[in-house]
Amino acid sequence: MKLLVAALDSELVAFPAELEGFDRLVTGAGKLRAAYALTRALDAASYDEIVVVGTAGSVDPSITGVHEVVAAIQHDVSDVAGIAGQHVSLPPRVTVGEREGTVIATGDHFVDDAETVAAIRELGGVLVDMETYAYIWVAQQFGTPIRVLKAVSDNAQDDAITDWRATVAACSAQLRNRVRELYAV
Repeated sequence: MKLLVAALDSELVAFPAELEGFDRLVTGAGKLRAAYALTRALDAASYDEIVVVGTAGSVDPSITGVHEVVAAIQHDVSDVAGIAGQHVSLPPRVTVGEREGTVIATGDHFVDDAETVAAIRELGGVLVDMETYAYIWVAQQFGTPIRVLKAVSDNAQDDAITDWRATVAACSAQLRNRVRELYAV
């Protein structure tokens, strides 16, 4: 059995309520809620794989569509020396296997400004969201394989929240198509 995970119900609107071979989990937005909900789910059951679907902002307007995320960094933390992207006790980067793909920057606020986008680029992020770092880290703690698929919903600046609201359903449909291609469900 696999676990289909999204932060918000709206990211799953294109998915059927029951998807053969998958349990479903909606965690809520943000790193803490993501870590808490996924930990509880993995503590209660064993899964062959976690499949995360959701939306993400892009730090480059030319980057669109659905991306497989293979690494996550945190853009909203710094260590005791004040180095951005470095956490006091967590690894600066978490990765998913050996696949090629995209690096996402995770933080606990919706990014919609040029200054934050520039900082994320400096850290090596291509996409930005609020949960992926936590999902990958928790999956690693349980030794459960994880695949993260993110659909670009906005350009992470210039009133991006309006763009996100307008595109989340279309992103869900793109993600549903990718899951169908990868898992034949």
